Amino acid sequence: MGFFRTNMLKVIDWTEASAKEHAASTMVFKYPMDGRKIMYGSKLIVREGQVAVFVNKGKLADIFAPGTYSLKTGNLPILTQLCSWPYGFKSPFTADVYFVSTKQFTNQKWGTTNPITMRDKEFGTIRVKGYGTYAFKVENAEVFLKELFGTASSFKTEDISAYLKSILVANISDTIAESKISALDLACNLLEFNKEVKTIVAHNFEALGLKLTNLIIENLSFPEEVEKAIDTRSSMGVMGDTMDTFVKYQAAHAMRDAAKNPNGGVAGTGVGLGAGVSLGTMMTESLSKKTEKPAEDKKVFCPSCGTACKATAKFCPECGTKMQANKKVCSNCGAEAKATAKFCPECGQKF
Repeated sequence: MGFFRTNMLKVIDWTEASAKEHAASTMVFKYPMDGRKIMYGSKLIVREGQVAVFVNKGKLADIFAPGTYSLKTGNLPILTQLCSWPYGFKSPFTADVYFVSTKQFTNQKWGTTNPITMRDKEFGTIRVKGYGTYAFKVENAEVFLKELFGTASSFKTEDISAYLKSILVANISDTIAESKISALDLACNLLEFNKEVKTIVAHNFEALGLKLTNLIIENLSFPEEVEKAIDTRSSMGVMGDTMDTFVKYQAAHAMRDAAKNPNGGVAGTGVGLGAGVSLGTMMTESLSKKTEKPAEDKKVFCPSCGTACKATAKFCPECGTKMQANKKVCSNCGAEAKATAKFCPECGQKF
């Protein structure tokens, strides 16, 4: 009787602290039978964050959610059918019991081994690198065991991390290509892009019996040349994004670099002076363009009623008086001048 007692399982349970080798990263743990059999009425304890699965001759049988069970025919319907127990079982039997952890496995790292190639409408074909973290859990133990686990005695996150990372990177690459987001928009809208990728990747995890609970894209980096171009574009955006602004921007940097060069000698001084003169000319022209009013914006005043009229008007829009073609009226002081005059003879205001 002592032999039978030691070879019968009265309680079947699993805790991560039950053995040193069962670390927190264990996803599936096969209960060690060690030649022992399960007796009628044995207790099965399934803790929160676990699912227990009975397997008979390689076939998945009954699955138990968290709780305490007394193993009888009533709660082992599939196993009863597989073992041909039409009237219930009373004798000990053998079956494999797997405990599947359903808790979240957090802080899982992912990163691009090779850069992702993307086509950008502004910078052309560029390469993108990225990294971040994700979290997942077992959602469907039956699908997970069939698709990934097999018949091993234990299964850890390390056994599947490389495969999950490849799924993440592949979906991120596809999302970048299909969305046609520019590099500037991609770098500035990581949260929105992260949500879109998470929705797409979730379907791939579901096919494995898993659930993607969180995905974080911490950074998407570009080659150094592209990052410099983005910085230049940002600096130009402050001044006004035009070709004229770009020329001024480049000239200013050229002059700065020439001034920093201690070995330039006379040639370097000449280059610096030439750049300075060119920059000064461009700035003067730019200021004159901003201060000088276009011809269509210039005003003249009616000699009869004083109404402001366009410089090209032939008649006053208010009183109909014919505008004097051979005279101009200063908008500042009201003094009259010849039609060919460029400045007011009284105050010097430019016409």
